[in-house]
Amino acid sequence: MSESLIDIAAPEATSPDDQFDQRRRPGIWTALRRGKGLAGLVLIGVVVALGLLAPVLAPHSATEQIPGANLVGPSGAHWFGTDEVNRDIFSRTLYGIRTDLIVVFLAVPIGAAIGIFVGLISSWWTFTDVVAQRVFDLVLAFPTLILAIALTAFVGPGLRTVFFVIVAVELPVFGRLTRTSVRSVREMPYVEAAHVVGAGSLWQLRRHVLPNSMEPLLVQLAVSMSVAVFIEGAMSFLGLGVRPPQPSLGSLIRDGVRNLYDAPFFAVGPLVIVVALVLSLLLVSQALAEARRA
Repeated sequence: MSESLIDIAAPEATSPDDQFDQRRRPGIWTALRRGKGLAGLVLIGVVVALGLLAPVLAPHSATEQIPGANLVGPSGAHWFGTDEVNRDIFSRTLYGIRTDLIVVFLAVPIGAAIGIFVGLISSWWTFTDVVAQRVFDLVLAFPTLILAIALTAFVGPGLRTVFFVIVAVELPVFGRLTRTSVRSVREMPYVEAAHVVGAGSLWQLRRHVLPNSMEPLLVQLAVSMSVAVFIEGAMSFLGLGVRPPQPSLGSLIRDGVRNLYDAPFFAVGPLVIVVALVLSLLLVSQALAEARRA
């Protein structure tokens, strides 16, 4: 052989100028500590803090009815006003954030984890690849709301249905992205060298392939979290999401639209929170995407 396995697996020598350029390139974690990434993380932190501290910050419980406070406008006593059954909208908004946080930070990562696992397995063996791709095609053939309606017919409306829909929607997204990334990484010289020296498939996946496929997956994770907020909002708006009287941001906006003429202030507070949450996730995803391109 004209070159050894060590030569194949080792990176090419770089000049001091090249090394300096590489040090200046923003990595994934560096991108989150400045500019858009930092702004997005701060905004996410504020929204998360509001949701976690709801029992402390909310002047009323999410379902408490206040005597004589029917569709009262914003004031010092009720920052976002009250609804048609005398409940404080600000308090319900804080508790509603919790619902969206469950969707964003639990349902999306679970769907991503299952999709990544299936994508890893399917990218390595032909039989599993054919089966997984047909399952992904079947899921992607249904629009999200049609899938939500179908699941609601079996399990009924509620947070559990929203959870299942988001997991089902994200699974093929991460599965196909993982498959594409893995097929690209496995052609790299260091993976071929590991295969030649006798490393097993699982060891190659764990040691080389998955760590070097994480950057696009992290970008997609941030994007999918922002999409999940819209899915929850759309399902709750259609009555397929969280059941009354428990609040969610989507159900609060739905109630605000229903009372738009009598109380135009109703949906403003929850809508601002939704915009802040989605904007923060998009800022993080843009920062990660820019770091990856760099």
